[in-house]
Amino acid sequence: MNIRRNVLLNPGPATTTDTVKMAQIVPDICPREKEFASLMKDLRKDLLKIVHAPETEYTSVLFCGSGTINIDVCINSLLPNNKKILVVNNGAYNSRAIEVCEMYHLPHINLQFSVFEQPKLDVIEEALEANPDIAVVYCCHHETGTGILNPIREIGALAHKYNAIFISDTTSTLGMIPLDVVEDNVDFCMASAQKGLMAMSGLSFIIGKTDIIKASKNYPTRSYYCNLYLQYEYFEKTGEMHFTPPVQTIYATIQALKEYFEEGETAKFKRHNDVYKAIHDGLEEIGFKTVIPREIESGLVVSVMYPEDQNWDFNKIHDYCQERGFTIYPGKISATNTFRLCSLGKIFPEDIKAFFNVFKEALDTFGINHK
Repeated sequence: MNIRRNVLLNPGPATTTDTVKMAQIVPDICPREKEFASLMKDLRKDLLKIVHAPETEYTSVLFCGSGTINIDVCINSLLPNNKKILVVNNGAYNSRAIEVCEMYHLPHINLQFSVFEQPKLDVIEEALEANPDIAVVYCCHHETGTGILNPIREIGALAHKYNAIFISDTTSTLGMIPLDVVEDNVDFCMASAQKGLMAMSGLSFIIGKTDIIKASKNYPTRSYYCNLYLQYEYFEKTGEMHFTPPVQTIYATIQALKEYFEEGETAKFKRHNDVYKAIHDGLEEIGFKTVIPREIESGLVVSVMYPEDQNWDFNKIHDYCQERGFTIYPGKISATNTFRLCSLGKIFPEDIKAFFNVFKEALDTFGINHK
């Protein structure tokens, strides 16, 4: 099939290979067949390898939904009765965790920091010291709204020092920035297939410590569909999802994992970083400014400030670029007008050079000054 290749510079879903797309074209199968259960069993094991999680301590649990379902599942399932969750909050996706806590009426602390900086470890420790009833610490690894990479290894160490478990939303880093859950003090992490694995939307997964999942059986039950122990138990008993899985997406994810292991963790991270550098080089060449200092950026997302030009119109620029095969994405910083350029997906530095040629054409077309 002749499939047009679009370069997605948004923070997911990511640009995929044609082989991942075509992996969805398979004979119809009932997802309750043993053959399909066997595919999911192998998939669950392969997901552990990405974050170097030992099978003796960790398991992975699949869910049907976008990445936000993981936040819901972890927060509502892993908080014991009469305990609090501490959310280390420096952006939109940690704020989403706060919204989940509020929706379930869970005791929580919203430990807020500036969206322009990493969380301060001494402030986190002060909160843990002052609140011995904190049982869960939560922090997004990469605040995708800004591009800031948070120090999860150090935050996880603090959580463990004060006898709390540590959950990290790794939706936009898993499979791109190397992660070792043991060395990085992560008890639970999460992602969805369409981000770092470069597969399709609709499949999400949680990787976490098996003993804690088993213990959560005795925690208050706050959801039926989004209950971690219930889904884990069903997988262990039957090999199947409790409810209908996204069949074709699972086939695509299996293919994406094959391609992940073929490329290799180190080479894949280098490619994403090379694309990130090309983005910064292109912005510098045309005189556009970025928001976040590079020393705390993830290497995956660059937040770009709108130019001070009365002719600037993000939507017009977006549409011009999209018509020519490049997608850019609005910012997520409420106090600052920004857009984002991201290095996720199966893209290369040459794609970024081609994008900036189109971007400069768009600026010229609409009379926007640049170098």
